[in-house]
Amino acid sequence: MKNLIFNSVALLGVFLCLFSCQEDDASIGDIVAPSNLVISSEIFGQDDSNLYGDGSGVVNFVAYADNAISYKYFYNETERNAPSGELEALFTNLGVNTYDVTVIAYGTGGLSTSISTTIEVLATYSPPQDLLDTLIGDGTKVWRMKSEGAGHFGLGPVGGTVPAEWYGAGPDEKVGVGMYDDRFMFNADGSFTYITNHTNDEAGTDTSGTVFGRVGLISDLGSGGTENGADVENLPYSDFVEDYVLIAPGGVETISLSGIGFISYYIGGSHNYEIFDRSVPNELVLRSTDGNGEFDWWFTITSEEEEEDVVIVYELVWSDEFDVDGAPDPANWTYDLGAGGWGNQEVQTYTNNAENVIVEGGSLKITAKADGTGYTSARIKSQGLQQFTYGKAEIRAKLPASEGTWPAIWMLGSNFPTVGWPHCGEMDIMEQTGWDKDTTLGTCHWFDNGTNANASYGETTAIANASTEFHIYSIEWNEDTIKIALDDVPFMTLTNNPDLPFNADFFFIMNIAMGGTLGGTIDPAFTEDTMEVDYIRVYQ
Repeated sequence: MKNLIFNSVALLGVFLCLFSCQEDDASIGDIVAPSNLVISSEIFGQDDSNLYGDGSGVVNFVAYADNAISYKYFYNETERNAPSGELEALFTNLGVNTYDVTVIAYGTGGLSTSISTTIEVLATYSPPQDLLDTLIGDGTKVWRMKSEGAGHFGLGPVGGTVPAEWYGAGPDEKVGVGMYDDRFMFNADGSFTYITNHTNDEAGTDTSGTVFGRVGLISDLGSGGTENGADVENLPYSDFVEDYVLIAPGGVETISLSGIGFISYYIGGSHNYEIFDRSVPNELVLRSTDGNGEFDWWFTITSEEEEEDVVIVYELVWSDEFDVDGAPDPANWTYDLGAGGWGNQEVQTYTNNAENVIVEGGSLKITAKADGTGYTSARIKSQGLQQFTYGKAEIRAKLPASEGTWPAIWMLGSNFPTVGWPHCGEMDIMEQTGWDKDTTLGTCHWFDNGTNANASYGETTAIANASTEFHIYSIEWNEDTIKIALDDVPFMTLTNNPDLPFNADFFFIMNIAMGGTLGGTIDPAFTEDTMEVDYIRVYQ
């Protein structure tokens, strides 16, 4: 049975006005005080046998008033904003205690109405010593997002039990957004210290770090940063201190942070983080519902410092500089020839004619042409000639600009003739659609034996002047990860493992397709366009 408390409006005479007489301001509309304010409460775990709740001290409040645009709660020396009127509050004094709770509803022009109520809540939870030891240690333990782990940050459905069910960040996927350089401490005195890469320069000027959060929710912290889809990256924010308490509503160990306290990514809401798993030493898997009530967000944090990056020293093992005019070097390249769409509804015919593929003026030129009845192009490959397992490959290229052209620089497993696609694996270092020449794609394809279905993972990144300037498209590939980069900036990372096909020889393919699934509609005025490749280099 829920404990619902409804109070009639208690007007405390808090009516704020900027002028001696109340006048409507055309810029904000009618100035109206909130009215008919009511508040309800639900004590967590309350039933006929537990009149004051389950001992967690958690109470959910809902306030509503006509003409209200925001709300604020005051209780137990705590002040909390609640724009929607909904609030999850925590009362931790041990035993059954009575608390006064006041809500102020704010209307236009600063007019407000308030209401007060009392509530009796039981708090009995005393956290186990091993949990305290995990969080606090000897008092110097510092936590961070475990950025090097797959799925260290992600989201899923509210109430889900699978970490990062809908999305999980790849290792270091969110580098540079204001998350990975943050550190936080759970102190023995109940304070929570958050460090946002905060430093002071030599002149003593206060130089704040930055934080990362959800659009529309991170505004609690202020303005600034860069909006990127549903996120705000690198919002300037200084170090801060809030309080934390450990609770266990429903028997689930939970870290509850006060005020704006958060962990790594600001999601608003009650700032309660359920401890989903703490079986790994010095590591916690946390779950928290965002302030919109839309998602559960998942965080893996660790108190171990990340191992120093191993500096990999590469040596050039093969390259083609395309500095000898004529046909591509037959020691490096052969051809796919013919028509038929190649499985993707493409409309070109591939040839080895010089008008479609030639080395000239220090670069390889692959040219797609309209020939009156259709289109010709070229697709060259290093199959059976130059094949590699692991390493770093760089291709410096300039791409075609015409609508309907589908350029690609990619790799295919050398066992393709025997196992077929996608069992052989495919790594697309660069693809560009026929309709968006300001974006490049990096994708891996394979066959997933677990689901008995084709699988893929890819990301995109913006690119400027792809058709007028040369850019470096690269892949760095080993037994642990596959990273695809544009101009040395990684934008796609896939965790490799022995069950994937990316642990054997692969060969290179370069081509321009016309139309098809990624080429789309071809410009009716198309005559010809070219992809130029300055060089291809492989390091191991």
